[in-house]
Amino acid sequence: MSTVILLLVTGLGLGALYFLVASGLSLIYGLMGVLNFAHGSFLTLGAFAGWEVARRTGADSWFSFLVSILIGAAVGALFAAFTELVLIRRLYERHIEQVLITVGLSLATVALFEGIWGTDPVFIDGPAWFSQTTNLLGAQIPNDRFISIIAAALVLLGMVLFLKRTRYGMIIRAGVENRSMVTALGIDVRKAFTLVFTIGGAAAGLGGVLASHYFGYVSPLLGGSLLIFAFIVTVIGGLGSLTGAAVASVAVALLQQFANFYLFGTGDFVVVIALALVLLFRPSGLLGRKS
Repeated sequence: MSTVILLLVTGLGLGALYFLVASGLSLIYGLMGVLNFAHGSFLTLGAFAGWEVARRTGADSWFSFLVSILIGAAVGALFAAFTELVLIRRLYERHIEQVLITVGLSLATVALFEGIWGTDPVFIDGPAWFSQTTNLLGAQIPNDRFISIIAAALVLLGMVLFLKRTRYGMIIRAGVENRSMVTALGIDVRKAFTLVFTIGGAAAGLGGVLASHYFGYVSPLLGGSLLIFAFIVTVIGGLGSLTGAAVASVAVALLQQFANFYLFGTGDFVVVIALALVLLFRPSGLLGRKS
């Protein structure tokens, strides 16, 4: 029983990381129709920025961790806003060019990160509480998993409230449905779309800092490895569905954890099979809109 509890909670922690990356992907695609293959770079840069701040302010303190979280999210948001303003804004409705330029940016940033921080993983330390465990129904759960779960839940709640309760959220949803009409009303939809990118980048940057604590290191390839599963989550949940991304993140992470433990490390293979089944029998995803 304790093994099942451990796999459940660690799976939820991993699913939280997947969601923090996939939420930005889903939000950007669902509201703007942009498949951003450079999204993992937002995560990696946020993780490195958080690590740089932490090692300069005392990596084993809660103050250092909280500051690194804020800096990582801010750096991810700024990089995402810059990407939208300089590269993506001119390419709306030009999907092939979007793919080419975001893939190119992803490759270029990995090379840049390797030039700055090196190719080897950088191992990190956090508050002492992170290295401890909490007994939950007989299972010893690493404490950092709880932080990831709480952060993902707050991000989901914040995004939903933003889209449904704020003026800019209504503008964004209206702009997606009929951009020309919103523009005719004198509203600059471009600013709202930049804000969407910024929010997605902030979630990725936050996820990068938390991922570095989850795995115990940060490297130039961290964002790319998580981006693969974030895309899988986004497709299974339904492109453009934030709720679908949340459900699929948990489902994929739990499937991966249990398959790795009980099926001899075949978690990644089982997840790919699940993706294939969704594409074959429900191409719109679990909660996506049918075309």
